Amino acid sequence: MKKNLMITFCLALFAFATSAQTTDLARVEYLRLPFSKSDNSINRYRALVQVPIPLDKEKKRLFVIGLEYRYVDINIEDAEDVFAFNKNLVTSTQQMDAYLGYVWKPNDDWRFGVKGGVKIQSDFEGSMVSDDFIYEVGAYAIKDKKKNPEEGKKPYRFIAGLTYSTTPGRWYPLPILNYYKEFHPNWTYTLGVPKTNVRHYLNDTHKDALQAFLTLDNVYANIQQNFVPISDQNSEAKLAESIQMTIGLVGLGYEHFFTDHLLFYGYAAHSVYNDFRLEDGDGKKIYKINTENSPYFRAGFKFKY
Repeated sequence: MKKNLMITFCLALFAFATSAQTTDLARVEYLRLPFSKSDNSINRYRALVQVPIPLDKEKKRLFVIGLEYRYVDINIEDAEDVFAFNKNLVTSTQQMDAYLGYVWKPNDDWRFGVKGGVKIQSDFEGSMVSDDFIYEVGAYAIKDKKKNPEEGKKPYRFIAGLTYSTTPGRWYPLPILNYYKEFHPNWTYTLGVPKTNVRHYLNDTHKDALQAFLTLDNVYANIQQNFVPISDQNSEAKLAESIQMTIGLVGLGYEHFFTDHLLFYGYAAHSVYNDFRLEDGDGKKIYKINTENSPYFRAGFKFKY
């Protein structure tokens, strides 16, 4: 029970923490997840755009518009799972995010922000319904000393905040924490959620870097045509109302900067926790699809601020 609560806690931070911490202005990405000891697999395609609009000449106040799209191709081939889904196989899901943010900088060290948005996450087997929508709000503070650290200290950045969303099964706010530090020439580390890493730049120009990381990833979508999985796992004949995946990963990554702002990244990892499942309307797992730890590959391009 404690393990499940910790995983839920970490994943609940994932979406907002990622967008609160990112300096990405644009990103395109591909994910491949072939499940071990299974013919099932997932492919995900992702695109993101964030547009900061300065409200003053000094750029101390910014209005931010963000849009993100994810298409998840779900291939369920194992005979047991095909039987459990019966004629209700979920073959794809989509996620569309839109959010507005306001960021202000009262002094040289601190930056504060607030954000509100909506996510549409569904298999889109029919017209949109209320369960397809998830709303989120949050606030955060950033102390950024990467370029002008205090005398005698290494460059660092600290992020703290609070987020709340209407995700089923979580009706309480959660904190955001992230700490970044340059601890040696060409070496940095980050402690936080959804990602903790150690990065080593391969050259003094910082054009190429390797990293070792721990991270979380997830998939969530409402199932518009609810159904009862046919399985001994679902002995109470409960309705499946969402399809979800929670995965904890350990891996290595490579980054190449074409310019100061444009880079390619590629990650190869293996899960240490994997839970691909169907849940009912109360957020309880009623059918597990895949739980075997599996390889994970993700790559893309991003344009950073």
